[in-house]
Amino acid sequence: MHQALILTKYPDEYARLIHEATLPGLTTIATSEVADGVARGGDSGIVLGDPARVVQALPHLPRLQWVQLSWAGVEPMLDPALRRDYILTNVRGVFGPLMSEFVFGYLLAHERKIRLRDEAQRAGRWDTTLPGTLGGRTMGLVGVGSIGAHLASTAKHFGMTVRGYTRSSENCPHVDRYFHGPDAVAFARGVNYLVAVLPHTTATRRIVDAGMLNALSPGAVVVNAGRGDTLDTGALVKALTEKPLAAAVLDVFEQEPLPADHVLWRTPGVSITCHTAAPSFPADIVSVFAENYRRFARGEPLQYRVDFDRGY
Repeated sequence: MHQALILTKYPDEYARLIHEATLPGLTTIATSEVADGVARGGDSGIVLGDPARVVQALPHLPRLQWVQLSWAGVEPMLDPALRRDYILTNVRGVFGPLMSEFVFGYLLAHERKIRLRDEAQRAGRWDTTLPGTLGGRTMGLVGVGSIGAHLASTAKHFGMTVRGYTRSSENCPHVDRYFHGPDAVAFARGVNYLVAVLPHTTATRRIVDAGMLNALSPGAVVVNAGRGDTLDTGALVKALTEKPLAAAVLDVFEQEPLPADHVLWRTPGVSITCHTAAPSFPADIVSVFAENYRRFARGEPLQYRVDFDRGY
């Protein structure tokens, strides 16, 4: 028998979905309150939850064997002061479709001039400005994991050329050309849409810098939907203010919530989406947890295991 402690914002829904998954030998204790969770489920060997709650519970779980996060992001779990004597898994493979909806919603709005059409309609003005098209445009993906691979596949649907900038991997067949390490400027040169979907690591901090931004095609659009510190905010503001870039869609920030007096709220061309690009839906998370639980019960390797040292 195994006991799982569920620590999430929606504990009842997670508990219901896990019950419906019919996982043999599993009992659950579900709550949104960490103190309640460790009081009733401190002897659990399994935890399913969001990082902020799990981090608080870690010191009070002496029998812990495995943590399944409900997010893709694992940053709070990587503090070197925290214990690492358990298996940590995150969620992958479910956010690609959601991220494609988000990214291509904004790309299409830009090319089809949706905002311009709205302004003309409100003014009662017949505007025959021709739209653009994604066909023939170049997308540059900063990060080609499972989310980036889905974006690359969607880009091909629209007839785009796709470049990938990664640490070393070249696994996605929908990427036309890969770049690594010192080739960041070559990667960015001529890119129309730069989309960053990297996890947080020390190596990815401000990897989208002035050099990369200045190499983009004139009138390019930047989308950051991975982690806030991937992007050099000062360089982005300068590029938007001086107009080599047309726009930026920013879902993530180094400080969240973004302070009301932050310059990005007032920077021309910026769309702020408040970390809503690819939310964690309980049904998707439980499907990952259920498969991993079956593997755990059989003593098999778990999917999406996180390397504490590498940070993903």
